[in-house]
Amino acid sequence: MLGGVAVWMGVDVGGKRKGFDVAVVDDRRVLALLGHLVCQQVVDMVRETRPAVVAIDSPRSCAPDGQTARVAERQLARSVCGIRWTPDERHVHASAYYAWIVEGLTLFGALAAGGAEVIEVFPTASWTRWHGVRSRQTRAAWTRQGLAALGLAGVPARTNQDQRDALAAAVTARQHSLGLTETMGGIVVPAARW
Repeated sequence: MLGGVAVWMGVDVGGKRKGFDVAVVDDRRVLALLGHLVCQQVVDMVRETRPAVVAIDSPRSCAPDGQTARVAERQLARSVCGIRWTPDERHVHASAYYAWIVEGLTLFGALAAGGAEVIEVFPTASWTRWHGVRSRQTRAAWTRQGLAALGLAGVPARTNQDQRDALAAAVTARQHSLGLTETMGGIVVPAARW
């Protein structure tokens, strides 16, 4: 909460070099949009802003041992949009490709210790529910149009994909507080009709 107003936070997760992109929104506007943060900076932001919900664009867990994907990912892929699979913990920690997932798992753990309500989201699913299937558009054009359609005030004139995904996560967090989402095996997505 900032100044007595409810706020929501969305986090796009990157590896150690890229860091975290964070968006904070209220019910009408973007209050903050920051990039290249480290885990402790995100934790500090959560303590300072006290969002109603923090939505993180990263897997909250790995697949069970010996599995190549989580049930939630398979369910999401069948009903909303494609998603990259998260293998078991051994494979996640063995490959530099999954360094961003390791960072996301660390952030989930750090925030769980602080008592914040934290959810896993997948912005591509949010964009798909809000703006329709991407089709032949570039991802950048599709999410720029989707962001404009959300009608948030205070969106910078220029945003990159990580910022747009952090904003999608924040808006999904807001919808979750309003009961306008559904959960697919632990991944929160906007309801089909909202």
